[in-house]
Formats: sequence, C-alpha cells, structure tokens
Amino acid sequence: MSNLEKDPAEGVCGGEGAEGPVLEMLEAREVVLGRTTKVRRLLPNKNRRMVGAWCFVDHYGPDDLTARVDSYDVPGAAGMLVPPHPHTSLQTVSWLFAGEIEHRDSVGSHAMVRPGELNIMTAGNGIAHSEVSLPSAPAILHGAQLWVALPDAARSTVPPAFNAYAELPTLELDGARATVMLGTVGGVTSPAPAYTPLVGADVTVEPGRTVSLPLTPEFEYAVLVVDGSLRVGELTAGFGEMAYFGSGRAAIELVAAGDGVRFLLLGGEPFEEELVMWWNFIGRSHDEIVAARNDWMASIDAAGTSRFPQVPGYDGDALPAPTLPGTRLKPRPRSR
Repeated sequence: MSNLEKDPAEGVCGGEGAEGPVLEMLEAREVVLGRTTKVRRLLPNKNRRMVGAWCFVDHYGPDDLTARVDSYDVPGAAGMLVPPHPHTSLQTVSWLFAGEIEHRDSVGSHAMVRPGELNIMTAGNGIAHSEVSLPSAPAILHGAQLWVALPDAARSTVPPAFNAYAELPTLELDGARATVMLGTVGGVTSPAPAYTPLVGADVTVEPGRTVSLPLTPEFEYAVLVVDGSLRVGELTAGFGEMAYFGSGRAAIELVAAGDGVRFLLLGGEPFEEELVMWWNFIGRSHDEIVAARNDWMASIDAAGTSRFPQVPGYDGDALPAPTLPGTRLKPRPRSR
C-alpha cells in the first residue's frame, strides 16, 4: 500500500515508550489512495504515531466496485489502482474483510489478496509493488493495510521478500474468536515473520458478549473497529474508529454491541528506535530518505535498478515520488 499524499508529512517517530494503561480514541483522517480509493488513516495519528512497531494503518471500504467513481482521476473507475511504488525498512501487512486485490512486486511475486489470508511483504533495503482491483474482483472491497517498522538490526540485513498464508491459527475465547495474523495471542502464534515483539489479530465477538482479551503487559495496544461497536470502560468505539489502551495490562474486558463487533487488535513492545517516515520510505535520517527517493526516481528512469527492480507483469507506469520538502526532517516524538 502506498502513501499517495501529494505533500506527505515529515517526522521522526519512536524513542519513547507507552506510559501505562490508558483509554483514548485516535481520530482518523480521510486520504485518497491511488486514483480510486478513499481510506481512513489511523496511524500516524496526531497524538499517537506508533503502536509498538505498527507505524501506518489505513482502513478502507466497504466500497461498492460496481458504482461509478467520477470524482477521481479516472472517471468510471473503482477499486484499488495503485501503480508500482517503493518501500524501505518496513513490512506491509495486507488484510481483507471482503473483496480481492492483485499484488505484484519486484521480487517476482504475483498473488491475490483474499479475505482471511495474510499477505506480508518485507521491504528490507528496498522493494516495489503494485495493488490493483481486477475486473473479475467481487463487488465489495473492505480491508486494512498496515506497516510494521523494521528495527535497525534487520532492515539492512533481511532481504526483500513476500510471504502469503492461506490459513492462520485461531484462538477460541468465550463468546469470541481471534485469527492471529502476527505474533502471539493467548498462547496461539502466527507463522508469519516478525522482527520485533508484536501482535496483530482479527477478532470477532458475539452480540452483547463480554470478552476478556489476553494481553502482554509489556506491550502497548490499540483496536480498530471494522464492524459493529464495542465498549471498554467508559469508552465506546464504533466503525472505523481506533481505541488506544496503552500498556501494563494482562487482559482487558471488551463488551460487544447488540449486533456484535469485529476489530483488529494491534500491539507490540514500544518501538525505542527513532525513525523517519516520509511518503513510502522509512529511514533513520533525512539523508536516508533523500537517498531512497533518488534511487527510486533513478529506477523509474532506468526501468529498474538493483535496489528497486521493475515489477514484472504490471502494465503501466510506476509512481513518481513527490517533491521533497525544502527543509530537513525535524524530530517528533511517537506521541504528543
């Protein structure tokens, strides 16, 4: 997934831990993704820029792909249409609740992203990929795209890679079921690669039920509601909203609304390294971001380079990087 803002924000995240148990809402902002999709961006957030190593969260849909979308750059188009674009020092985590997306990348992967199946792409020093809704895709598209920041020890040593998992382990709770995408929940562990202690799970709670969700006290957590609503303490989170729980809990009680609730549980050990995020790049300094942008633009001009090879099978032009800001990136903490 690309951050396609024409004037992407600059900043440094990481370096500070969570302050213990809290309950607060994180407000989403609307962003146009690619040419045909609007998303709700929950991370980076003006108050919380990271949750563990999770540093980017987009929630989109449900969108009816049979409807015309004339307000975008491509009249009549619908669905995902994101040309080849680069990433560095992160993992992209693709998760669908409905629909289908075609993934292609510069290590030669070609896969269909489908509901309940995990697709995780590790950028390492550099990778490029595209995401497209094909004409044969189901009518409804609903999903989340997330980034995980790679720690310094892994980002230059782990090679670019793509992993897909059609089946994932599940945790059965009283009145709830969790599919474990990454990390471990209640003793159930995902096979997907992770380079910092973290967790990601898709959780469904039956209507009106109260569930005690097991947590790791050293982790900070947030939940993104994708269907229905839930209550925790005095806080209520509905569709498209994210609630932040902080750290210091071994479990948390969540109450599902009368029609039930489905949410993504995201958590991890607070990310202590400072990192710079700009557009689709993660680095550790302004100069690293400049070098990544230069390498990507050189790749477009040369039809691929060793750092950013072409995306095989994609019919169209790659996405140019925005213009860099006129000033150097300025540090900002992971929370305000």
